[in-house]
Amino acid sequence: MKTSIATVSISGDLREKLEAIAAAGFDGVEIFENDFLAFDRSPAEVRGMVADLGLEITLFQPFRDFEGLPEPQRGQAFDRAERKFDLMEELGAPLVLVCSSVAPAALGGIDRAAADFRELGERAAKRGLKVGYEALAWGRHVNDHRDSWEVVRRADHPNVGLILDSFHSLSRRISSDTIRSIPGDKIFIVQLADAPALDMDLLYWSRHFRNMPGEGDLPVVDFARAVAATGYNGPLSLEIFNDQFRSGSPRTIALDGHRSLIFLMDQVREAEPAVAPKVPALPPRVSVKGVSFVEFTADETEADTLRAMLGKLGFARTGKHKSKSVERFSQGAINIVVNTEREGLAHAAYLTHGTSAYAMGLLVDDAQATLARAKALDAQPFAQRVAPGELAIPAVRGVGGGVIYFLDEHTDLKRVWDVEFEAEPGSGNDAGLMGFDHIAQTMNYEEMLTWILFYRAIFVVDKGPMVDVVDPSGLVRSQVIENSAGSLRLTLNGAESHRTLAGHFIAETFGSSVQHIAFSSADIFATAQALKANGLIPLQISANYYDDLQARLSLDADFVARLAECNILYDRDAGGEFFQLYTPNFGEGFFFEIVERRGRYAGYGAVNAPFRIAAQKRSIRPPTIPSK
Repeated sequence: MKTSIATVSISGDLREKLEAIAAAGFDGVEIFENDFLAFDRSPAEVRGMVADLGLEITLFQPFRDFEGLPEPQRGQAFDRAERKFDLMEELGAPLVLVCSSVAPAALGGIDRAAADFRELGERAAKRGLKVGYEALAWGRHVNDHRDSWEVVRRADHPNVGLILDSFHSLSRRISSDTIRSIPGDKIFIVQLADAPALDMDLLYWSRHFRNMPGEGDLPVVDFARAVAATGYNGPLSLEIFNDQFRSGSPRTIALDGHRSLIFLMDQVREAEPAVAPKVPALPPRVSVKGVSFVEFTADETEADTLRAMLGKLGFARTGKHKSKSVERFSQGAINIVVNTEREGLAHAAYLTHGTSAYAMGLLVDDAQATLARAKALDAQPFAQRVAPGELAIPAVRGVGGGVIYFLDEHTDLKRVWDVEFEAEPGSGNDAGLMGFDHIAQTMNYEEMLTWILFYRAIFVVDKGPMVDVVDPSGLVRSQVIENSAGSLRLTLNGAESHRTLAGHFIAETFGSSVQHIAFSSADIFATAQALKANGLIPLQISANYYDDLQARLSLDADFVARLAECNILYDRDAGGEFFQLYTPNFGEGFFFEIVERRGRYAGYGAVNAPFRIAAQKRSIRPPTIPSK
């Protein structure tokens, strides 16, 4: 499988784009005309740059408004094409993309368009070049790949072929099965893009909201399966128009693109075994059995505050590392690790972010196979010096440069607490916390698609719909990554403004990280009483919230009074009920949450977020009372 990406997909000047594309591992590149025109080097110099980076030019694009024109516009269009061919020869670009015309003067008719392409094919052949025809979803007369294929078929020229673009076909809801009957050798290149499900003008949707396969909602896997069934063996190329990507890191976006193609073709290989010889098999996507631990880094002073908080939550210290300043705190199936080492990644994370939840351990079926899949999908492996008596735990770098460790139950990794820690009897006032319900990671909004793709490509998880969380100071975009068993639930929260609580957290902790951890309880009222006995004062929720709650959901007054007494927030859906209790902020916006799910409640209490956030912001910055 050869991979390619259009330069328009990422930010920077042409040199920066090419360097990022090469560093990400792509085989080829589509040169978008405006990227070349804005660059101050000759076509020959660009050709040399591409070759020096180990890339090949797969396509030059776009050539617009060509077919179906009356004279004199028709002759002028061929003159324009000849000038493009001159440039392509100098660049070493073998193929040009001709997109279906949107020109008001363009005339309809399949045969007229076919005649134009037959002549263009003749001219291209004299120069050893090829022409690809693409149906724009908003084309004036041709806006369906079935029609563009008919034009190519009737043109009947070896140098004229079809260009397929997943966005143009899927945005118009054209069945991908219609591709299967097209001869693979007449498809000259395949462009891939995903997009969120939006109801808007096709051109605007395409120009601003495309994203990488696996990041959106279009059935791109079905499209790629249909392409594979034709026998096509040319490049798979990304053509992405996205406002976030235009302002993002070229290397990050290029790496996301390469990962998305590997993930996409892995899904195609599984669903269409006939293409297996063309696509290397990866270890299968990983089922996560649960979160084994979350690890904090801190200095000794702040660790004391964290230990006190954990004690009030009912955790007991159950182990101390045999050779490091690392402690284990436990309750139910929950393990919290506190690391106060003065060297290594934990200390580096502390120096950068302050006290933070910089690492988590996931329990999987096979830790080494998980690492192998993650590496194949361009994840960055993590390893540091292993002292005698310690285990080498497979790991990769995660959000904000943190670490995700992989543990399993069929190797020595299952014995990590016995091997590396000295057990302690553990004394604490258990509060009935059972396990990790979910972990919330906060990031800049432009990072969200990166991490959605990261998790979906490696693990057996899916994404929920994007939710707008209303902060009194702005919106935060939130998206859930979870598996069907509920053993891995991650909420990704994208901040666009530093004035929101999420934005404040990122600004004060210098980057993306875990902002809160939610623990599960079987009886949140009993837990609330135990926490009170332990000395925990929960986040104080406005009385106005409870007055509205009773009226909005027609709840029993005594039940609402009980909620208010414990500062518990409440929600329900068709499947069940949801209860939430929060600790005060720890530092600049980190906090713990305790939840109880009754029945099959599927959400995360998003409706309560504005009231929780308002209470948290009051505790960060006490309101000023104007003087009289």
